[in-house]
Amino acid sequence: MTDVSVGSLRHPGQLVFEQVNWRVEGGAFWAIGGLHACGKTDFMALAAGLMRPIGGSYQVFGRELDTGFEPDLLETRRRLGLVFDGGHVLRHLTVAENVALPLCYHREVPMDEAVMDIVPLLHLTGLAAQADQPATTLTRNWQQRVGLARALAIAPDVLLLDSPLSGLDPRDAAWWLEFLTQLSAGHAEFGGRPMTLVVSCDDLRPWKGRARQFAVLRGRRFVPLPDDSQVRAADELLQDLIGPLTA
Repeated sequence: MTDVSVGSLRHPGQLVFEQVNWRVEGGAFWAIGGLHACGKTDFMALAAGLMRPIGGSYQVFGRELDTGFEPDLLETRRRLGLVFDGGHVLRHLTVAENVALPLCYHREVPMDEAVMDIVPLLHLTGLAAQADQPATTLTRNWQQRVGLARALAIAPDVLLLDSPLSGLDPRDAAWWLEFLTQLSAGHAEFGGRPMTLVVSCDDLRPWKGRARQFAVLRGRRFVPLPDDSQVRAADELLQDLIGPLTA
């Protein structure tokens, strides 16, 4: 992102962040903190290419993503995966059908074939036992995993996660932290290649020792923190957000 102005998903034209300059290298693991309702979802939606920047330039893999959804950009967009806060499951589909849906779109295969292809992914994310249930019968914790599995179905190069730990109990939160750490290092299910990760959060502390790059969203600005060690010494204005960090 170069001098990017981020708008609002709900109120197009409303400025949420401005003068964002951000470069994500392959294999990075970013944790981006922000207070509740500060605009984290808007920022992640723009990063995923779901909306255009109000101003500035946004490139992904060398391609501008501020020109809409032209067919020649589809291959670039497939390299990005987004996990929505809460999963955003489709009510009329089962768990397996929700996860398989991207394969139907991107590979143009029928649903029954796509469902067979994602069986290993269901086992990997602990969803196999619930595969035939309507997705909306699952608790929020599990719907969040459905959203994760759906984003991983197309094996993206970059995985963006909007507040993945929000509303999770400690056991599920621990699962997510460990699983995302494995993806970042290179999971065997995805050929052992490290996946580039960007997570948003309202508390940076769970990500210390896992994420390698940190930033905060504050006062319409994207503020990178130089490295993990600098999170502890961040500006006092950010302390109410990140809290004291302990080893």
